[in-house]
Amino acid sequence: MIPRYSLPEMTAVWSEEARFSAMLEIEVLACEAWAGLGRIPRSAAHTIRRKAKFDIARIHANERRNNHEIIAFLEEVQRHVGPPGRFIHLGMTSSDVMDTAASMQCVAAVDLLLPKAKRLEKALASLARRYRNTPTIGRSHGIHAEPVTFGWKMAGLYAEARRTTTRLKQARTQAAVGKISGAVGTYVHLDPRVESYICRKLGIRPAEHSTQVVPRDHHAEFLALLAIAGASLERMAMEVRHLQRTEVLEAEEYFSPTQKGSSAMPHKRNPVASERICGMARLLRGYAMVGFDNVALWHERDISHSSAERVALADACLALDFMLSESCKLFERLVVYPKRMLKNLELSRGCLFSQRVLLALIDAGMPRTQAYETVQRHALAAWAGGDGLKARLEKAPEVTKHLRGSALDACFDLKPYLARLPAVYRRLGL
Repeated sequence: MIPRYSLPEMTAVWSEEARFSAMLEIEVLACEAWAGLGRIPRSAAHTIRRKAKFDIARIHANERRNNHEIIAFLEEVQRHVGPPGRFIHLGMTSSDVMDTAASMQCVAAVDLLLPKAKRLEKALASLARRYRNTPTIGRSHGIHAEPVTFGWKMAGLYAEARRTTTRLKQARTQAAVGKISGAVGTYVHLDPRVESYICRKLGIRPAEHSTQVVPRDHHAEFLALLAIAGASLERMAMEVRHLQRTEVLEAEEYFSPTQKGSSAMPHKRNPVASERICGMARLLRGYAMVGFDNVALWHERDISHSSAERVALADACLALDFMLSESCKLFERLVVYPKRMLKNLELSRGCLFSQRVLLALIDAGMPRTQAYETVQRHALAAWAGGDGLKARLEKAPEVTKHLRGSALDACFDLKPYLARLPAVYRRLGL
């Protein structure tokens, strides 16, 4: 990921230093496991634990010579350890180290994402509570439909944010899989107890069945769950983008006193954070596709997945990390305009109450088709100008025959539309 969208903590998780450190820990743990099984001297394992280290520049130099990253890494570590270094990587293959290290990085990445997901939940819950009784228009196809409250809209986003947290936990579970089973995964040169020891120490689980690699359906699901989380953030950001349109302006991103919106037009306040989130969601979907493509490998392994995965896993985590940070700030500082919401409710000239009138006419005995056509005719005329829907209905004999006075007035009351919303809040624990 380019530096513009890379936050420091997540960048550190996916750094070369972190990757080689994870690989080193796996190699050291393998030696400890072998020592516990009596395969190598305990003194050798102690020496390896004490002396094992690496210099990244030397690893790169070795790789330029031998064109093999893991051998380059092992040569560098063995240089520091001395004679006991011959026991490092005993019975193992490159993917044992690389795949298990990648799992460690993915787990560490999700552990950074989860607190931000909870922070977003908190911001949305706060908005849901604060504006639970603030009427606004609900829209279908972008067109005024029926009244809701702004808090209810935010409660919907809060519910989705909770599902995002759940998905991230699932992603962590999918990522937390290691394998130390050797070439083609048969354990012929390894004891399964070595794998169990290493995975237990790392806080992950051994793969149920591995070939020479951890099966890539784990990684595909990991990336897919991250992409779904990104799609949810995109939906939230899209809502803000619509609400900030000049013609709507019911809410908008915070705009600081020193911020600039346009290089040409000084008046502009643009939903740049929301748009940025939407754009990065597209990247995440692309990385998910890489994960799907990586599942099908030749026989017990090939490395067609490797180059793509080095980019996709890191960048997907970095992108979602940035998106979550932006989303938290977006909703923690969201500027809301309740008065504009009330003004917008009046734009439909009472047509937002059409279904309530329809149902009242049906209850009063009018056939549904006739009731629908009657209300639609007057609603379309109200949209076109002149009297609003209520005024037109009060003058319509076919309506007043069934509804008049307080019965008709009741159809244009906001309160019934809001009466059932507390049930949603209770279900969400808000």
